[in-house]
Amino acid sequence: MRIATTCTGPNVFAFCLALLAFFKLNAQAPEPPLPVEMLFGNDQFYFQVVIKKKFSPDSKFGFFSVATYSASYNQKIPQNSITIPAQFSYSLGKGFGIMAGMEINSVAGFSPIVGPQHNYTSKKVLAVTVASLFLNEDLDFKLFGLYEYKPPLNEKWTWYNRLQFIYNHNLKEGIHNRSYLYLRSGLKRKSLAFGLGANLDQIGPNKIFADNYGLFARWDFN
Repeated sequence: MRIATTCTGPNVFAFCLALLAFFKLNAQAPEPPLPVEMLFGNDQFYFQVVIKKKFSPDSKFGFFSVATYSASYNQKIPQNSITIPAQFSYSLGKGFGIMAGMEINSVAGFSPIVGPQHNYTSKKVLAVTVASLFLNEDLDFKLFGLYEYKPPLNEKWTWYNRLQFIYNHNLKEGIHNRSYLYLRSGLKRKSLAFGLGANLDQIGPNKIFADNYGLFARWDFN
């Protein structure tokens, strides 16, 4: 696999801002918020933005992306990582759909992707599950999940919890590429959420473990 040299922090922000502007200009009715999160960990700074939008309120076509960027405090560039998926989906009903798009990351570079997805949303629960087949030389497979539980504590405050995971496997060679489990728990009031976070990663065929613990802050842009 090749190392992508153009995936830098400014590129993440530029990509996210362009998508935000596109969906803002095309929105015709109130849409789900666009959460932007930062985790100040003991080992790394972590940034994430989630975009989940329909092209119009009644459209079966939608867009989904979870763009992430991790940067080491010691400024060692090889330790930094970036992932930008862009998934265009078609709803089949009852939360199920199919998607096609692309993913850019700092290890494998660019790859087209296809696969099924499922979404469930309520006032207390958000559940997104996506299976991606990478149409690259290694024929990678990735399973992604993002699950939030937000029960109200009173009229103003909500208990915010999130579990987010990835498992990425090289089907051609039958080896583990990367997996992670990201956990968040804290308080939420209106658009602001904050609390404790943990990023637990396993990298490469030998599943080298890396952990990052700290405080997170998140803002839901409307």
